[in-house]
Amino acid sequence: MARIPFELKGKTVFVAGHGGMVGRALVRRLGREDVELLTVKRDEVDLRDQAAVAGWFAKARPQAVFLAAAKVGGIVANDTLRAEFIYENLMIAANVIHAAHLNGTEKLMFLGSSCIYPKLAPQPLREDSMLTGPLEPTNEPYAIAKIAGIKMVEAYRSQYGCDFINVMPTNLYGRGDNFHPEYSHVVAALIRRFHEARVSGANNVVVWGTGTPRREFLYVDDMADACVHLMKSYSGDKLVNIGTGVDVTIAEFARMVAAAVGYDGGISFDASKPDGTPRKLLDVSRLAKLGWRASTSLEDGIKLAYQAYLSEGK
Repeated sequence: MARIPFELKGKTVFVAGHGGMVGRALVRRLGREDVELLTVKRDEVDLRDQAAVAGWFAKARPQAVFLAAAKVGGIVANDTLRAEFIYENLMIAANVIHAAHLNGTEKLMFLGSSCIYPKLAPQPLREDSMLTGPLEPTNEPYAIAKIAGIKMVEAYRSQYGCDFINVMPTNLYGRGDNFHPEYSHVVAALIRRFHEARVSGANNVVVWGTGTPRREFLYVDDMADACVHLMKSYSGDKLVNIGTGVDVTIAEFARMVAAAVGYDGGISFDASKPDGTPRKLLDVSRLAKLGWRASTSLEDGIKLAYQAYLSEGK
């Protein structure tokens, strides 16, 4: 099953979901490796379509797969598009993992999400916390689809001996993010809101929720580097959290974004809007033991993300 270290050099490597923020970061990072990169556009192969995925894998036969494709979004998107989130993410995971097995893929990495952990799990979140309690209701459909993908990877390892592994990134931000005013994640949403407030001269910006929840944020290019590191150096049936191991309150984070954008007006909090999970900090001790730590500070990352918004997000 396992070949450690796994040699990427000279391999055909498929990044599923190369058009998204995570996929684009993986493509950038893999550009520094001696690999033949495989990508396919959604209008060419719909990863929700089992027959299309099976046909593509039979022809392309990738030797390594980073499964980063997913339907993603913030609290509003997760809570309103519940059927789309569970259906599309279930289908993507099932089709790609099964096709990889059938076509002899040597190694596959499935990217989960820290939202798979129970809403009130002990902090920091350890990998063995999965399925120990109820999920956060607002993103339960997405989380269940991701848990199904994780369990598929475990089952294919167990039954077929596939060298398939699971990683759990924390909240990601950076180049390629979705800056949609309603459906974006908190980092992109706040960057857009503070930028627009600065440009318009607004004297106050309202941030959703109480500002008290604590969140961990990882710059997306750091995440991609961690994924390549683990692809080469890890082969086990246990999940591996990918994060910084450091968190801040949403209020603290909002002030950091305001400073990076140059907004100097007031900030208030709308407590009638949902907070989501009270705290979400990953235990990254397993990742650290495997020889990787994040290198981009939150302050530097926010500045880079704001530059990305100015060049690509509007």
